Amino acid sequence: MKQAPKALILLVSGALAATLPVAAWSQSARSYISIVGSSTVYPFATVVAEQFGGTGKFKTPKVESTGSGGGIKLFCSGVGVQYPDIANSSRAIKPAELKDCAAHGVKDVVEVKIGYDGIVLAESVAAPGLNPGLREIYLALAKQVPDPAGKQVLVANPYKTWKDVNPKLPATVIEVLGPPPTSGTRDAFVELAMEGGCKSFPWIKAIKDQDEARFKQVCHTIREDGRFIEAGENDNLIVQKLKANPRAVGIFGYSFLDENTDSVKGSAIDGVAPTFENIASGKYPVSRPLFFYAKKAHIGSIPGLKEYLQEFTSQKAMGEEGYLADRGLVPLPAAEYKAVAGQVKQLLTMPIPR
Repeated sequence: MKQAPKALILLVSGALAATLPVAAWSQSARSYISIVGSSTVYPFATVVAEQFGGTGKFKTPKVESTGSGGGIKLFCSGVGVQYPDIANSSRAIKPAELKDCAAHGVKDVVEVKIGYDGIVLAESVAAPGLNPGLREIYLALAKQVPDPAGKQVLVANPYKTWKDVNPKLPATVIEVLGPPPTSGTRDAFVELAMEGGCKSFPWIKAIKDQDEARFKQVCHTIREDGRFIEAGENDNLIVQKLKANPRAVGIFGYSFLDENTDSVKGSAIDGVAPTFENIASGKYPVSRPLFFYAKKAHIGSIPGLKEYLQEFTSQKAMGEEGYLADRGLVPLPAAEYKAVAGQVKQLLTMPIPR
């Protein structure tokens, strides 16, 4: 008898795993927790995984940096041992992604908001210091910008140096290393920084009320002429490139700045420095919440999954004096932390959008 193709066998087995109750596939379950997703959340999840595995009760979880969008896509692909248990994300899951989860049998998703992070523009400590405003960031990086001659029309971005954008800025060539479109950091950066600067032009801001899709195209589209370089999902790689090239600017989360202050420094944006205190207070203009998403259907089958959630949301990890704050995570306010910890304890799941 001819054997079915391997791809077909995997497809059928995946479909069965997604439809069978937990007890039916628990005998062959993984012995470790599988975590994918955001490069920004990756160092925090890794620290928790090491603490968790260090107790000796369960194996250390496997944490992979795939980007927020890529991680959520893997997470939502189905229920069963071949699919991740947790997706880290540097943005909230989108309604369309939750619908995709449900369509693949992932109907009980637990959302965990872990704290806050700032997106920084970082340079080598040897660089002169950039310190732009949101308006300058938009003008330096957008694919189309307002005509420098003052007309209310958009033109292909003509700016080659930061001084071209604003005479008060250094005469340094615009060379920015940033995340790819699959990254939650990229999503947050275009929404908070690019759009923030874009709206400083009243006539562009007015487009939002008339045609939101057009507004987002204008404000969120990054130039493609080599001034912005997609550096992948590895933020440590950006740090290494900044060390080697003092002219370049990198975009990544505050925790990577905090861990590398000997070699890189963060630019103030609109006069506000990317410090722990400024991010916590909301003064820093490019800050965002961080999350992870857990698959309730895997609890009771994947060893230690429930306990990992408890470790991550414990006071000793996520609290104001927790070990994650020592690694650069800006903790949730006390009342918000209490609410999140309570939701996780009860394993409350997200409603599926209609």
